[in-house]
Amino acid sequence: MASINKKFQSLPRLIQIILLFIPVVNWLTEVIVRCSAGIHGKGFAQILVLIFAILPTGVLLGWIDIFSCLIQKKLILT
Repeated sequence: MASINKKFQSLPRLIQIILLFIPVVNWLTEVIVRCSAGIHGKGFAQILVLIFAILPTGVLLGWIDIFSCLIQKKLILT
């Protein structure tokens, strides 16, 4: 079974950027994709810290993730 992180990475780049531009969807997308990355072995502790960082600073990290998607086609550290 593919992880949500892999499915997000397989989306067209334009769809990824659109998902990250919408404020509430951005926050939910980041939390779900990061949880999936943590469960499937991408440094669980590191991902957990980022999830807790997203809670109060979701907009700022969302903009950083938009640029990360433009350059790398994935969220930071996933």
